[in-house]
Amino acid sequence: MRKHRKDAFFKQILMVYLFLFKRGLYYNLYEGETMTKILICDDEKDIVNALKIYLSADDREIFTAYDGKQALQIVENEEIDLVLLDVMMPVMDGMETLSRIRVDHNMPIIMLTAKSEDTDKILGLNVGADDYITKPFNPLEVTARVNSQLRRYLKLGSNVDNEEMYSIGGIALDDRAKKVYVDGEEVNLTPKEFEILKFLMADPGRVYSPKELYEKVWKEKLYGSENTVAVHIRHLREKIEIDPSEPRYVKVIFGQGYKFEKERKR
Repeated sequence: MRKHRKDAFFKQILMVYLFLFKRGLYYNLYEGETMTKILICDDEKDIVNALKIYLSADDREIFTAYDGKQALQIVENEEIDLVLLDVMMPVMDGMETLSRIRVDHNMPIIMLTAKSEDTDKILGLNVGADDYITKPFNPLEVTARVNSQLRRYLKLGSNVDNEEMYSIGGIALDDRAKKVYVDGEEVNLTPKEFEILKFLMADPGRVYSPKELYEKVWKEKLYGSENTVAVHIRHLREKIEIDPSEPRYVKVIFGQGYKFEKERKR
């Protein structure tokens, strides 16, 4: 029975692979000579092999690991563009591996988990994950989520590219087009929310008082209550944060002001 299920599993993988190829969904995202490097880390070899089939392409190089320590070694030796990382693994679990990767690297990281609890997902996202996929997963969903993250990272860029484009973590701001993207998806901000976000992203890590933010964004002196800035910050968080009560990006420094969390770079 077990062998029959395993054979059926790989047959399903092959059928999905052929479907993607025939439908033209198996395509190149990044043109040029540089290979896109993807790391898959899971202690279940069947899952690693399946993901390798889903994500293989002529312009991609797939690396595999079966525990967190192996994943860290690959990340340190290769310029990895995206990581698929299992949560529950021996030797070193996914959360610890994620936190260690984030010390020096900012490539997209998608967590793989058998758990469906929101608290588990929120923890991973706050530690530095860019997305979550719950097992058992749909091959088309995996492909779409990986493609979305690679589009943001490879085309929009992983850091601040110039004075009109800011990209830190999962947030990308295009000042010329007046658009903001969160993990590749466009979000609608009011003009003041947009200006606050742009101002904070232009100097990540620096703390600005409510007075400074108001005078820079509203272009006038602050008289009376500072609540105006707090209200706009709250609305901004609701649009760009996974959990506004535990923000990853726009943070308050009590008694001082607000800052955009500085992304650790490789």
